[in-house]
Amino acid sequence: MEKLKIYAEDADILVVYKPAGVDAQESRGLGADMVSLLKNHLAEEARGAGGKLSTKSSTAGAPPYLAVIHRLDRQVAGIMVYAKNRKAAAALSAGLSGDSAGKIYLAVLCGKPVDNSGELVDFLVKDGRANLTRAVDKDTPGAKKAVLRFEVLGSIPDPDSGVLTLVRVHLVTGRHHQIRVQFASRGLPLYGDPKYNPAFRERRGINPALCAVELTFRHPRDGRQRTYSARAEGEAFDRFRAAGILKESGECG
Repeated sequence: MEKLKIYAEDADILVVYKPAGVDAQESRGLGADMVSLLKNHLAEEARGAGGKLSTKSSTAGAPPYLAVIHRLDRQVAGIMVYAKNRKAAAALSAGLSGDSAGKIYLAVLCGKPVDNSGELVDFLVKDGRANLTRAVDKDTPGAKKAVLRFEVLGSIPDPDSGVLTLVRVHLVTGRHHQIRVQFASRGLPLYGDPKYNPAFRERRGINPALCAVELTFRHPRDGRQRTYSARAEGEAFDRFRAAGILKESGECG
């Protein structure tokens, strides 16, 4: 895995870029996960230098405190914020929930929405065994309301899908596979999504064209609003750059 990309760090927060293919929270498997990587980073900082500390070992002593505030699917890349103490964790958790949360994504859809902007509201049920989520009737047991707002940025022709559309998404709620499921349930699956797009189910080594490109929150210590942005990586996004549709101002903090 490439070197950690850290946008901001102080006594309360760590703002980082999570690559696709890396778990956002601590993993039980052998693969890399952001919590272990960041705890290693914090342990190295604490002692000044030296080798890595295994945060998954019970004999390694008490690891540095690090709280997961929000999540990204393993296959999805983007900006995340972690808390370095309990007070910061509580403040960030409250600030990143609900309609005022600043979670912005870019996604590439196979097809084009009827409207150039709008709000999608669904009720979703997660199937933990299959690691899938379904859009269901609101009276279905276990169903949770899911809300997002989108804006079409532009479309390009595609020999397989007919048309690909780049959308900017404001995620209001944070449900399992939410963006992927809500668009797929309307016949607009994400490009490269092997779970919800039948065209990609037999293709390995590809990730959904989805990236958390902007995160806005109030700092837990001073209450000032901070915004961080990232570049959406991948072949699908590069096609929109080449077409002059995706124009980014670059990464910032």
